[in-house]
Amino acid sequence: MTDAGRAAHVVLPGDIDDPATPSGGNSYDRRICAGLGERGWSVHEHPVPGAWPHADPADLATLAGVLAAVPDDAVVLIDGLIASTVPDLLAPHARRLRLVVLVHLPFDDEVEARALATARAVVTTSEWTRRTLMARHPTLVERISAAPPGVRPAPPAVGSAAGDRLLCVAAVTHHKGYDVLVDALATLVGRPWTMVCAGTLTREPELVHRLRVRLAGAGLADRVRLAGPLTGTALDDAYAAADLLVLPSRGETYGMVVTEALARGLPVLATEVGGVPEALGRTPDGELPGLLVPPDDPAALAGALSWWLGDDELRARLRRAALARRDTLTDWPVTTALLAAVLEEVAE
Repeated sequence: MTDAGRAAHVVLPGDIDDPATPSGGNSYDRRICAGLGERGWSVHEHPVPGAWPHADPADLATLAGVLAAVPDDAVVLIDGLIASTVPDLLAPHARRLRLVVLVHLPFDDEVEARALATARAVVTTSEWTRRTLMARHPTLVERISAAPPGVRPAPPAVGSAAGDRLLCVAAVTHHKGYDVLVDALATLVGRPWTMVCAGTLTREPELVHRLRVRLAGAGLADRVRLAGPLTGTALDDAYAAADLLVLPSRGETYGMVVTEALARGLPVLATEVGGVPEALGRTPDGELPGLLVPPDDPAALAGALSWWLGDDELRARLRRAALARRDTLTDWPVTTALLAAVLEEVAE
């Protein structure tokens, strides 16, 4: 049976299209909604306001109203940032609606367990998350599948001979490891490099202030640009101008920015956490298209950066590997097909 004529109600965070707060999860949701429409599904979007997963009573009331208004027997795909925190709102609809939860970030608590139990299927955005949920919730194993993110094809980044143009694409938060990054960069003052940090500055303003003070004290204020969120052409230009993507996160369920960089043949220096090794992948010959270091380790990150900046052979090898890995990446229609297959099964 084809997807044509199918209908899906998609419950989304209210900030899905806010350019001030771009995120991998929002980008994934937007791509999936578009992709389902391209496959012939009738997609009914329901953005729900709130600082999910920490919503207030008014936001919960809005969500309750959204669910109550969805017609009986409908397929409902709910972003996990919302669904995993509201089992008591989902439970009354578990028989009436065909609930599917899209998990970007597992929470590992009893609330999540009860929420996922209300769903007829659970889709994760990485194989790492799928394995994690299967281990935590063995009674739900048969309901859990994965639809890892795709990536748009992009022209290869040209790169510079010195490899000294560094890029970080992530919200400026503690979780993303910006404090570790700045500590590492402070040990490399004597090396020539610049860095652009593309990510929202509003989530943890006190951290942003501390980072600016630290950068100024290390004499790096003119070399590290906290650019705020970049989207569209501005983000494409940032990737195109870079030599190396640096992602110092303390945790990632996948790391879509990793494949965004690899789509441009851009090597990646990242922490070995969560789904990052899955996103980084390997070339057909088994080469890593980048470097992995432990999280929360400024010395290890600084050592890898120093190696990259000082070794022409390493840079050439990793650039070749990134270009080879670029040829193995899949586009968003593959992701949509995986998720649509789950929705189709639930709809039967």
